[in-house]
Amino acid sequence: MIQQILFIVIAGGALLFAARQFLQIKKKISLGQPEEIKGDTGERIKNVLLIALGQKKMFKQWVPALMHFAIYAAFLITQIELLEIFFDGVTGAHRAFAPALGGFYTFVISTIEVLTFFAFFATIIFLVRRTLVKPARFTQTEMQGWPARDGILILLGELVLIAGIVCMNGADVLLQKLDPAHYPDTGTLAVSSWLGPLLFGGLSQQSLVVVERFGWWLHILTVLAFLNYLPISKHLHIVLAFFNVYYSRLKPRGEMENMPEIMNEVKSMMGLIEASEADMGAELPEFGAKDVTGLSWKTLLEAYSCTECGRCTEQCPANLTGKKLSPRKIMMDIRDRTDEVAAGLAVSEAVAPADFDDGKSLFDYIASEELHACTTCQACVEACPVMINPMEPILALRRYEILTESKGPADWIPMFTSVENNGAVWAVADPRDGWTRED
Repeated sequence: MIQQILFIVIAGGALLFAARQFLQIKKKISLGQPEEIKGDTGERIKNVLLIALGQKKMFKQWVPALMHFAIYAAFLITQIELLEIFFDGVTGAHRAFAPALGGFYTFVISTIEVLTFFAFFATIIFLVRRTLVKPARFTQTEMQGWPARDGILILLGELVLIAGIVCMNGADVLLQKLDPAHYPDTGTLAVSSWLGPLLFGGLSQQSLVVVERFGWWLHILTVLAFLNYLPISKHLHIVLAFFNVYYSRLKPRGEMENMPEIMNEVKSMMGLIEASEADMGAELPEFGAKDVTGLSWKTLLEAYSCTECGRCTEQCPANLTGKKLSPRKIMMDIRDRTDEVAAGLAVSEAVAPADFDDGKSLFDYIASEELHACTTCQACVEACPVMINPMEPILALRRYEILTESKGPADWIPMFTSVENNGAVWAVADPRDGWTRED
């Protein structure tokens, strides 16, 4: 009974605290501008199944993809065993599902154990890669400090989870033979049936009970800790990636958002429409985005869905040629700035998000040099395994800098002047559409 009460108090408290943190993430994402996401629901569900659940885009590199999938699949299917752990914890039962499910229970737990076995080796390889091999995409400037520690901490946490399963199941298969009345028969488990005797074969019944309970509590406490760690970790993507993929834009890749004000201005310049007096006297709107509150909520969702894997930066031609741009850093900066704005708003709740002013903006995080280096080639968009589009915020910031603040690289000014005066990027005197009138 004491163990049941302890479990209910700990699990209940951890779930409530985690729910509060996830609600805060939702509140941060809602700081962005409204954007209606339209499109074929069937295609969106297909994307979720193939890209978020099936990890289709990861399989461009087979070896790391298979290792990542082993960890991911083990994580998913372990949730079935987690349901039993919660049921047992609340009711005081032990492996309550085993008698009812019979052979199916043996199949499910054995599958979990086999996937866990592969996940263990994949985790070790990923740890070695991050701490010893250190690929270039894991050592860039934005990955120093907390992002690097975050990746290592989560891998160590996975090893603790695996240790909990090994102790719990390994001792259990031995206790089933010593005390069948309290330890239901699980059938022959794929890994524990040989690993349990190998590790704990010489222990007394009392010691086996301690090992089994230690593994049970270690596993569930690590799961609850992981649940509360997610909102401050890049591993939040294991939750948000599904939403991000579902709401990803279905329009052709490379198609930029139109700006009606600019379009009408250009049409007026070209004589395609007559500018009304109201339009002539209207105050110029603010173009693009200066801060996270000027970006779409979808962009903020993408920032919190970023896996920090660096595949976008690895494929970015600007980054490859030594320029400062890193699409991954852009998304991490947006997430960090959103956290900062949300914290500021929490202190002064009376201020509307759009009116929040702490003297800073996204331009304090992202340099103009980074924005100007983007060629809008879409390589980062193609590379992202969870359908993040770093080009959208880059364009929004560029539009604010150039159209609202009339700033920009000196090399670009002649081009802007030519477009304004001649309707073409080249300073030629002949009308751009003159060829259509030639005999």
